[in-house]
Amino acid sequence: MPPETASPLETTSPRPYDVLVALNYYAPYVSGVTEAARVTAEGLVARGYRVLVIAGHHDPSTPRIERIGGVDVLRTPVVARIGKGIVSPSFVPTVLRWARKAKLVHLHLPMLEAGAIALGVRGVPLVTTYQCDVTLPAGLFNSFQTWALDRSHRIALRRSDVVAVTSEDYARASRLAGAMAGRTQALPAPAVDRSGGQPRFRDGDGLHVGFLGRIVEEKGLEYLVRGFRELGPDARLLIGGDFAKVAGGSVVDRVREAIGDDPRIRLMGFVADEALPDFYASLDVFALPSVNSLEAFGLVQVEAMMQGIPVVASDLPGVRMPVRDTGFGRIVPPRDAPAIAEALREISDAGLDPVAGAAQARARYLDSVVVEQHAELFDRLLRERGLSSPR
Repeated sequence: MPPETASPLETTSPRPYDVLVALNYYAPYVSGVTEAARVTAEGLVARGYRVLVIAGHHDPSTPRIERIGGVDVLRTPVVARIGKGIVSPSFVPTVLRWARKAKLVHLHLPMLEAGAIALGVRGVPLVTTYQCDVTLPAGLFNSFQTWALDRSHRIALRRSDVVAVTSEDYARASRLAGAMAGRTQALPAPAVDRSGGQPRFRDGDGLHVGFLGRIVEEKGLEYLVRGFRELGPDARLLIGGDFAKVAGGSVVDRVREAIGDDPRIRLMGFVADEALPDFYASLDVFALPSVNSLEAFGLVQVEAMMQGIPVVASDLPGVRMPVRDTGFGRIVPPRDAPAIAEALREISDAGLDPVAGAAQARARYLDSVVVEQHAELFDRLLRERGLSSPR
């Protein structure tokens, strides 16, 4: 949805916002975390909530204050970047100042500042959506970053009224399982209906395999490429995703090396929202070959399922659950190119029912279903604190 006309933040009542959302990155940056936050926030606005998002001003070309999809967005200045993280000294004070004017605070983790924010929130419910553990390459500085993030996250999780997780499967496997024990609620990421597309990216009648996401290490794309290259000459692989503006850096060179001179593989770059229906409509199978805990769900695989496209997903906590819950695809070991090739062949031969698969996925993951679950949770927490609900 394009940005709306910028408007001043609401300041006319003691608590002008029903929900304050805090996270490091927000639209127009695209990732699983930002999309889940955006769709949920806009869905709450459609249900009558007043929502403010505070995030880092990671892209100077965007306004500091604007309204997107009915959601007020306030961005704080970024003075430095460390890997995937941003440094914004005014972020925590700004969140806490506006938290005093909100009825409920909703944090999206990973976020280094989460612990400091959680310690400062008073008198209102605190909901933390814990997306995933952070896993960084070996090294002294990366080990310190991981320790600092885990420490901050533990504080936030223990002070939260509810910890929303995309699946209990992932929560049990998390390094921070103890900090969230007894307060988790499974709320999968909300998936947008991408129906109505035309298969304009198809090239022939062979099996078309697709991937969509940032071209980063945790996606395991080189294993998908190597597995795909075992298929026949009529098969095609469409890889969609940003590799130019990626927090922490892209691994596109590694993916290109795996592709070599194979003309059947197309590296598409960023796929805009308006092209996503056509992208999904061009596929026979979707692949999510993730390799570590930075992937805890995989929103794109659910969007594909909702269009009747079966999925090959890695056997990782959380990532495997959409296929496990719906039966609409195959689960493979991480970093196993031959297993990916075999799963693609099996799906091609199996004739899985696309109508039944899509229905199963929509019943669990459609954005309207998941946002309503968030709204019901928020309403309950507000009532328990004696605060009024907008509905």
